[in-house]
Amino acid sequence: MPRINRTFITTAFPKTIPSMTKKTLRLVIYGHVQGVFFRDSMRRKAQNLAVAGWVRNRSDGSVEAVVQGEPADVDAIVCWARRGPERAQVERVEIEPHEGSFSNFEAI
Repeated sequence: MPRINRTFITTAFPKTIPSMTKKTLRLVIYGHVQGVFFRDSMRRKAQNLAVAGWVRNRSDGSVEAVVQGEPADVDAIVCWARRGPERAQVERVEIEPHEGSFSNFEAI
């Protein structure tokens, strides 16, 4: 039986491949979403889910966010964004794929 070069296997195929397992999305949230602690609530939710990225207010009254993490965690924060914090009234959320690499989540 031929021997397997284990050194090659472990260096060519690392155990974790973060860029291939992470999901990154850009969200634009519309409705009554400013002045209701949306950004800080989303930051706390993202940190609880280990989701990285950022969230910010836009001049048109919407909130924009980029979220990155394990697919299930990103799906969970998208579900949360469709409702938002208690005082928010979310009308719709536009979602599109996004690129980038993020190590934490911040409200900007």
